[in-house]
Amino acid sequence: MDIDSEKKRSLHALEATNFFLADVQTGLGPFLAAYLAGAGWEPGRVGMALTLGGIITVALQTPAGAIVDQLRSKKLVLVLASAVLAVGAIVLSITAAPWAVYTSQVLIGGAGPFLAPTLAAITMGIVGVTFFDRQFGKNQSFNSGGNVACALLIALVSHLFGNKAIFIAAAVLTIPTVIAIRSIKSSDIDYDLARGGAKQVEGEKVPERASVMQTLLGDRVLLIFLVCAFLFHFANAAMLPQLGEMLSHGARATAAPFMSACIIVTQLVIMFFATSIGRFANLHGRKPLLLLGFGVLPIRALLYTLTHNSGSLIAIQLLDGVANAIFGVVSILVIADRTRNTGRFNLVQGTLATAVGLGAAFSTTFGGKLIQHFSYRVSFLALGAIAALAFVLLWTAIPETLPVRNGPDNDTVTAQELPA
Repeated sequence: MDIDSEKKRSLHALEATNFFLADVQTGLGPFLAAYLAGAGWEPGRVGMALTLGGIITVALQTPAGAIVDQLRSKKLVLVLASAVLAVGAIVLSITAAPWAVYTSQVLIGGAGPFLAPTLAAITMGIVGVTFFDRQFGKNQSFNSGGNVACALLIALVSHLFGNKAIFIAAAVLTIPTVIAIRSIKSSDIDYDLARGGAKQVEGEKVPERASVMQTLLGDRVLLIFLVCAFLFHFANAAMLPQLGEMLSHGARATAAPFMSACIIVTQLVIMFFATSIGRFANLHGRKPLLLLGFGVLPIRALLYTLTHNSGSLIAIQLLDGVANAIFGVVSILVIADRTRNTGRFNLVQGTLATAVGLGAAFSTTFGGKLIQHFSYRVSFLALGAIAALAFVLLWTAIPETLPVRNGPDNDTVTAQELPA
């Protein structure tokens, strides 16, 4: 049986939503520090503003996932979160006064944690368990495509109209985002599947959701995987900022273009390979891919200490794209595997995001201290050692999580129904 045209339209609208939401988030995130510095903010105050948004985001990740599990109207969550992001962008575009910046950081930091789990929940609710990995990989490709498109758009807008126009552009981009969200047909989303529960069958009792404590603390594999995710981002998050900081000391004029090139390289790798990663994980399992993603990280850290040539460093950044493409797709698939039929899929997604956020926060502090007391080389090697520890823990303690499938199970579509 072929998939009906309505469900095809919902999947295409979901992909468009991933594309445009990436545009909005890219427009609000990496360019704020430069905007504030240009407005006369001292580095310490810039750091405080960014930290405020980061703290709110990390604090809300797990509760946001739990809320997404509870709410039936997933589309409404996305629309409201997009609207809040737009308000935050508009406030920033009006003035760089402290009240505006801190207000925007509260709004942006509070809306962000709801986006990723809701998008994954809608995906699960439309395509079901068996084909979630394939569609989620496609979603990540569209997300990275949005990041690249927005980076190029922002470069043009800021060149023509100044940095303040970046935030106006980000607010305007919420319009196609909301249109795409509203194009997803609510009846195509199975509520029980969307929260990681079993598909409701007429005449059968729907299993009760597992308790929060049972889900988070009763699964040893899940807990160890969260530790691996923490260590991965502890090792990874500081590498590129440190590289840019190191190079800017000798050539400030070329540091920004170099960083843009590195970011675009990473996003292009994710854009081109995320769909294939999802398909490979569906056929051959999660662990081989995870071992590859975790394994390239210590190699990348070591290579950063061996050259200062810009072309070589941009080429090394391909490894960052590989690592982030694999982690971004496969980590969510592992969560889906471990929370199957619990009704806590989005809660644990939020917990994973918390682990990732904490790892990234500790990474920049840890790396900065090592640079301050020793050198960039020592910092890269130490981060590489942490990456190697994460690889060993993953290799020895995490089994393959891909379920053995004898046929469609808890799915809303069959293989023939899923569009290519």
